[in-house]
Amino acid sequence: MLYYVSGGQRSGKSRYAQELALSLSPNPVYLATSRAWDDDHRQRIARHVADRDARWTTLEEEKYPSRLDLAGRTVVLDCVTLWLTNFFTDTKYDVETTLHKSKAEFDKLVQQHCTLIIISNEIGMGLHAPTEAGRKFADLQGWLNQHIAQRADRAIFMVSGLPLVVK
Repeated sequence: MLYYVSGGQRSGKSRYAQELALSLSPNPVYLATSRAWDDDHRQRIARHVADRDARWTTLEEEKYPSRLDLAGRTVVLDCVTLWLTNFFTDTKYDVETTLHKSKAEFDKLVQQHCTLIIISNEIGMGLHAPTEAGRKFADLQGWLNQHIAQRADRAIFMVSGLPLVVK
């Protein structure tokens, strides 16, 4: 089963996904994709870790989560935006290569026999990015979000902490 949870910044995506995971499994996996880019980001990571209790297993994988053994588990992947950022920076901002690699890795990941709850951001709904790299990334995020949402069994859009079932 593939759940896709998207929304804007601070819309309640992580909280919703974690509650969903705990309703599906007594011991879910939190799959962190983030790199610690700076002190602010390290503090954000620490806040997310503090939100989870001993029922959770935390795994960290910046780019290739399909390499992990997730069979039979309920997994929250948080989040597509940071995961995509890792590909984008590592390809030196090459849009085509980033999109190809991220879609291929996602397609491998969903072949695992697990319940997957994918969190992503709808960054294209905000301000127009002032930089070329920002505009390219917003496009990439939108294309990858569409790829994931089309394959999802359920899609939930979070608005002000409220889940709207889209699919």
